[in-house]
Amino acid sequence: MDGLIFLLVILGFILVFFSVILSFIPLGLWISALAAGVKIGIFTLVGMRLRRVPPDKIVKPLIKAIKAGQDVEINKLEAHYLAGGNVDRVIDALIAAQRANIPLEFERAAAIDLAGRDVLEAVQMSVNPKVIETPIVAAVAKDGIEVKVKARVTVRANIDRLVGGAGEETIIARVGEGIVTTVGSSNSHKEVLENPDSISRTVLNKGLDAGTAFEILSIDIADVDVGRNIGARLQIDQAEADKRIAQAKAEERRAMAVAREQEMKAMVQEMRAKVVEAEAEVPKAMAEALRTGKIGVMDYYNMRNVIADTMMRESFSKLGQDRQKQEEKE
Repeated sequence: MDGLIFLLVILGFILVFFSVILSFIPLGLWISALAAGVKIGIFTLVGMRLRRVPPDKIVKPLIKAIKAGQDVEINKLEAHYLAGGNVDRVIDALIAAQRANIPLEFERAAAIDLAGRDVLEAVQMSVNPKVIETPIVAAVAKDGIEVKVKARVTVRANIDRLVGGAGEETIIARVGEGIVTTVGSSNSHKEVLENPDSISRTVLNKGLDAGTAFEILSIDIADVDVGRNIGARLQIDQAEADKRIAQAKAEERRAMAVAREQEMKAMVQEMRAKVVEAEAEVPKAMAEALRTGKIGVMDYYNMRNVIADTMMRESFSKLGQDRQKQEEKE
């Protein structure tokens, strides 16, 4: 009985040992590689484990590449994985490029992948061009009418310029700039509406894909609309500005006139004060003249009669003017 228990314990330890070994050594993956005709050593797979590289992330893409006729070294695949690349995506791109007769080497594909671009999508775009739709671009013709244009740009990926080449945003910006330039050089918005293909020809001849990761195949105008009358609006704004300037100048002149009027009133009041002051001295002078005998009593009365006669005449004149105004109103 004790011997049987000991034997069972020994068998348990053996099973645990082999389980640990098999979990560390990807024996099934090694057999799959051999069955696919991929020569890879078991110690190479163990070394991947030690370098913390999942063997299936390297071996499965390698099997796929060998079956597709690609000559790829396992060390390059492992190095690409350790650099942060997507090995499976790169192998798929190489196979797709081979089927489409597009020259693409592993080093170029790995560089594109490490640059942050989808290398498989780039290969697919080289075979099947992509259509980029620009937002509505507003431009103004020489007659002051706004024209709104929307374009569709058909592009094909340029594999050689994917590393360091500009992206879709640059293509959209350059096409928008070309539309604004073309519409702005038109004498009338009617020319743009009659010949929208002139925009396509002009923009396409500018070589807008220089320095980008794409090759522009065609530029098609999807929609052309007439917008606001910018020229008339500018004239209205200018007229409004001129009006405000004129009002400001008129207000300035009015303020100066009011100030001048106040100044004149002050001067009149000052003169009246001097007249009143002078009139106050007249009785004193008359009394002094009577006392010294320079004038007689009869002279004084004659002067008073002249003053009274003058006041009466002024009263009659004023009465006549008031009556005339009343008659004019009636």
